[in-house]
Amino acid sequence: MGIDRALLRLLLHVAVVILLSPLPVSGADLYSLVYKGCANQSFPSGAVPPNVAALSSTLLSQSTSAKFYKTSSSSSSSSSTSVFGLFQCRGDLSGSDCSACVSRAMSSWSDVCGASVAARVQLTGCLALYEISGFPQVSGTQMLFKTCGTGGGGGTDFEMRRDTAFAQLESNVGVSNGGFYATSYQQVYAMAQCEGDLSSGDCVQCATQAVQHVEVECGGAPSGQVYLEKCYISYSYYPHGVPHGGGIGGQQTAKTVAIVLGGAVGLGFVVICLLFARSLVKKKDDY
Repeated sequence: MGIDRALLRLLLHVAVVILLSPLPVSGADLYSLVYKGCANQSFPSGAVPPNVAALSSTLLSQSTSAKFYKTSSSSSSSSSTSVFGLFQCRGDLSGSDCSACVSRAMSSWSDVCGASVAARVQLTGCLALYEISGFPQVSGTQMLFKTCGTGGGGGTDFEMRRDTAFAQLESNVGVSNGGFYATSYQQVYAMAQCEGDLSSGDCVQCATQAVQHVEVECGGAPSGQVYLEKCYISYSYYPHGVPHGGGIGGQQTAKTVAIVLGGAVGLGFVVICLLFARSLVKKKDDY
């Protein structure tokens, strides 16, 4: 008697479901510090004034229902200036992940910047900043931070594939929901996030500037991130294919996919062996 085909089909179905199920985003990935920016000047008292705490409370209360929010907080004391603040979560985060990320970023303000009159903390999943009223501003396309992977990409046509993914970003980020857009082309995953109050045209312009920066700064590197004042982009090359769910979680996600695939194949092999053994026993009994 042959192997039970119905059971094999069921096994294959289970393996496919396992492989296509969304993989969770690691909290550690969301909360990783990307960069920080601190003003050289400190508050006169040497301590952060109470209106910064009030600002934090207002921002946190909005972070469960919004991916972007900005506001200001004044002080009842005439000697203390008002402070402005905002947060921007990555567009694919859930409300709970956004809130947790914003909370972590804001709690880092004093840790990384002390009593500076302005602090900017960028984590993988979100940005949170505050600054005193009248703090000097820079262009929205000013580059603040960049990082590039080591080694080369995927052969001579890697940059062509990456540029195709970038072109998709530039074409769609301006019309995307909340200024967030992610795409993949062959083995390249790319994403862009604009600040929530940018117009469609300004978002596209910012993303285009970021693309130009990363092409110059990172060359043929297999991954890269460029953060401008009002937007950022990132890309990653996955030689074995972009993992399901995009580049969320980076190489850890790719490793998880490999483990799940190996487990599914191993399970299939064990079941097939058992079925084959059962088939041999049945044949022997028939004789």
